[in-house]
Amino acid sequence: MNDINSQEDLYKVVDNFYKKLLSDTSIRYIFTDVVKVKLEEHLPILVSFWSQSILGTGGYFNNLTQIHLDLNTKSYLSKELFDIWLFHFESAINENFIGINCERMKNQAHNLSTIMQIKIAKADEEKL
Repeated sequence: MNDINSQEDLYKVVDNFYKKLLSDTSIRYIFTDVVKVKLEEHLPILVSFWSQSILGTGGYFNNLTQIHLDLNTKSYLSKELFDIWLFHFESAINENFIGINCERMKNQAHNLSTIMQIKIAKADEEKL
């Protein structure tokens, strides 16, 4: 297996990841009922995010934190959901690739999960 080195590699990971999420009944509702994600529009955005993050290409301009804070107001994003997300994300990487970029991507996903959970908890606390 090779490392993640291109946007095509990232697309493979992200596409596989979303197939896993959408087949998992414990998290699928977030993407089908709450957000109603359109994969043909969403996947290129995610590839852009990970390409900027892992390959240094630039091009991602959305506010990732705000997107998740907004989503949390529609449906609570629990630690369990983040754990499921991480499990499927790591699986999508590990099934197809191996190398330093893969490890960087998994580490960043864990960091993002932790940051999002802290920010969600803070936002929820401020509502009280």
